[in-house]
Amino acid sequence: MPHFMVRCQFTDASAKAMVGKPQDRTGMASALCEGFGGKLNSYYFAFGDYDVIAISEFPDNTSALAASLAATSTGGFSRFETTPLMTGKEAEAAMKRAHGAKTAYQPPHA
Repeated sequence: MPHFMVRCQFTDASAKAMVGKPQDRTGMASALCEGFGGKLNSYYFAFGDYDVIAISEFPDNTSALAASLAATSTGGFSRFETTPLMTGKEAEAAMKRAHGAKTAYQPPHA
């Protein structure tokens, strides 16, 4: 299954709720993924621009987007980004395809 990285930032209200009632959100994130045919591989709280970094698998992009939309529609996040990930072999296949491409594309400065 394709892998995805999710980075999210909780709203102030969500952070306040977690401080008021400390909780491990891993189970909730895992259930969300499973609800769309996916699997949560890792879930980390983080410092910086994002409060959570997670790696998950979904059957396809549509399932990943549906899970992201379900999470963001709750209003619990001020930022929520889902990034498709590729293996080294998948990237190599893309490089080979680009190498063999017959295209007339030129950069703006050409």
